[in-house]
Amino acid sequence: MIKVNGEQHPWRQGLNVTKLLAEKNYVFHAIIVRINEKFIPPEEYDAALISDGDSVETIHLITGG
Repeated sequence: MIKVNGEQHPWRQGLNVTKLLAEKNYVFHAIIVRINEKFIPPEEYDAALISDGDSVETIHLITGG
């Protein structure tokens, strides 16, 4: 299991940031992702593997007026 924004989420071998965002239906254009408090740049989402027990935080940036 991993934690995503403080909630339990099933872990599986080969899980990366791109796959996790798709599983969670996080399709926001402006999103910040951290794994164990380490910032992951968008260009590294495919390569950023998530390990069993990791803590993932997502922050959705929104603008308004």
